Amino acid sequence: MVRIKDKRSDKRPGKPRASATPSGAARPTSAVSPVAKPKQEEAVPQRRLMTRQGDRPVERVPVILESSGAGDFHLVDSGNALKLEQYGPYRIIRPEAQALWQPALSESVWSNVDAVFTGDTDEDGMGRWRFPKEAHGETWPLSLLGVDFHGRFTSFRHVGVFPEQIVHWEWMKKQVENAGRPVKVLNLFGYTGVASLVAAAAGAEVTHVDASKKAIGWARENQALSRLERAPIRWICEDAMKFIQREERRGSRYDIILTDPPKFGRGPNGEVWHLFEHLPLMLNICRELLSPQALGLVLTAYSIRASFYSTHELMRDIMRGAGGVVESGELVIREGGLEGNDPGRALSTSLFSRWIPQ
Repeated sequence: MVRIKDKRSDKRPGKPRASATPSGAARPTSAVSPVAKPKQEEAVPQRRLMTRQGDRPVERVPVILESSGAGDFHLVDSGNALKLEQYGPYRIIRPEAQALWQPALSESVWSNVDAVFTGDTDEDGMGRWRFPKEAHGETWPLSLLGVDFHGRFTSFRHVGVFPEQIVHWEWMKKQVENAGRPVKVLNLFGYTGVASLVAAAAGAEVTHVDASKKAIGWARENQALSRLERAPIRWICEDAMKFIQREERRGSRYDIILTDPPKFGRGPNGEVWHLFEHLPLMLNICRELLSPQALGLVLTAYSIRASFYSTHELMRDIMRGAGGVVESGELVIREGGLEGNDPGRALSTSLFSRWIPQ
């Protein structure tokens, strides 16, 4: 169940990125491309920022988009810089710096788990999984919003999906289904493809971009699991900035653009991405890629030292003269207890800004 409150905010503690360059729905640092490190870092080509004219869109702030779980996922409990989650048949523990409080459930509940991530607690840090009960395979089946995919115990503590994004994916799904016309979706930093598959299942034509070959391979596996092999999805393994600049030159247009960039990353050819340095240009180009009947431009940002007002004011400037509304705030997940239906505390996960035409 997803609830939308009057106050929204989007600040996420940290998530793996398929690459530091444009690639990300799911896009974790943990998904950094396995390609051999280049001899020299390649700067991402830059075009000049366009100066926008006209009024800035109406604003809605702060906005809190809240999820209490969906499909095979819910947040059981949190505290002591940890979170206790249910992913299908597995109950797991992962680091969570924003869980400053004490756990609500007993120690016996926390000790009765299937997997615990140990090691570096930094979002981009590597570690390993400990299995208290019995050894588990690397992957296991999951389902979310009608899409089947693989969960995976990665060395970067992520498991292949970011459930807090459910609120954006449900919004996108409704937009596609209610459009009454063909809808083109661009998913930058798409990670394992869950968002792309949700869009495709709803009837959209999807372009999925991620700089990690490994993430693209995982996404294709998920496509097969979801029985969407015939769905119109383009899987692009490339630096996101390079891709969108080429799309701009081609005159390509999209109705919905999702971009979920990491704070830092590398493209397949050593291209370097820095969020604070490159985000303004990325959004500037995304504005040019929006179709005349665009349905939305969605940005999420994780593991950064910033207020949602930073991305909010940037998005409003980028969308000058476009009309519509920019709403910004945080994504949060509500604890659900052992069964997922006992509302507890809200855990903030990421910042977001979203432009919609009305």
